[in-house]
Amino acid sequence: MDRVLRTPEVNARRAKLCQGLHGRVLEIGFGTGLNLRHYPAEVTEILVVEPSASAMRIAEPRVSSVSTSVKFVGIDGARLDLPDRSVDCVLSSYTLCTIPDVDAALLEIHRVLKPEGALHFLEHGRAPTESVRRWQRRIHPLNSRIAGGCHLNRPIDELITHAGLMISELETGYGDGPRP
Repeated sequence: MDRVLRTPEVNARRAKLCQGLHGRVLEIGFGTGLNLRHYPAEVTEILVVEPSASAMRIAEPRVSSVSTSVKFVGIDGARLDLPDRSVDCVLSSYTLCTIPDVDAALLEIHRVLKPEGALHFLEHGRAPTESVRRWQRRIHPLNSRIAGGCHLNRPIDELITHAGLMISELETGYGDGPRP
């Protein structure tokens, strides 16, 4: 996944995603640290949630290359050991598709995010067109097994608003490659 998710197209999306991050940032699904190079100078601390020990090992050189404090705070976004309203921003990239209890994770994000805070997310999910949704349903069982539990067809925007978070800006579309 480290190779697949560090293409020039995805890196450009990551750079845009990280604009406006500031203060104390909670990154759900830190992975191999691919967002680190895009964090703005206004970020003072990065709190990391990542279930994969091997991803964290791959991330070590990236973590050591940044001057911002990076602190591992857990493996499960559905149970965050952080005080209420304690983070300025939450960052999630290609993560909400794989969290087993995504509803609980989004409720936790809502709980720890300051009232004036922001959730920045870059995700894939349920397609807007029915013909592509049919393909998503067909290939989901295989994709989920080979892509770490990824759900191609989660309605990410609906899940976010259902958790009580408000979406102020949403850009949707298809990336390069196959539509599912």
